[in-house]
Amino acid sequence: MTTLVKNQKIYDEFINFIAQGTSPESVTNFKFSEATKEQIDDLVERAKLGDLSPSENNELEQFLVVEHLIRLTKARAHQYLKSVS
Repeated sequence: MTTLVKNQKIYDEFINFIAQGTSPESVTNFKFSEATKEQIDDLVERAKLGDLSPSENNELEQFLVVEHLIRLTKARAHQYLKSVS
């Protein structure tokens, strides 16, 4: 599987979640699939050992960007929930 396809899978997982319609509660509860978590855990462990190819390193960096956006989205949803309660 190429890095582009893997990165697309990571993006697609979150995009599909958003496209299905969300609420602040569902945003705060979003989690990646177990397969994606395992894939990322493997990359993180191998990165610690310095054992990533350039394409795998790019894949990990792209995931970290997506994860950062998700964290920001979750924080904003949490703030919204606090403001209306």
